[in-house]
Amino acid sequence: MSALEYTPYVADCPSRQLLDRIGDRWSVLTIGSLVDGPQRYSTIANRVEGVSQKMLTQTLRALERDGLVTRTVFPEIPPHVEYELTDRGRSLRNVLEPLERWATEHMDDVAESRAEYDAR
Repeated sequence: MSALEYTPYVADCPSRQLLDRIGDRWSVLTIGSLVDGPQRYSTIANRVEGVSQKMLTQTLRALERDGLVTRTVFPEIPPHVEYELTDRGRSLRNVLEPLERWATEHMDDVAESRAEYDAR
């Protein structure tokens, strides 16, 4: 299947899986936490408040599997591991950053809309 044949509106299109990944809250925040360069696991965990150890580990593995993040193990004792965005991950970050900005800029309006809806 060539890139021109992928359409997420078709039920079995694999691009839906990718959209699930990049639309996931923990993926978006993990990618954002890596914008400043390579980070250790603990640094990512501290930046992404509320993510469990299990969920962060799963997210990092999935992002690595999709070629968005690289994992580098340094042969030290104790082992030193760093995660970094790949070129593909950085290109995705360029798309996600405006989405994050939109969410924070419109949160007050959305909260107001929710309150009005819930009051009906």
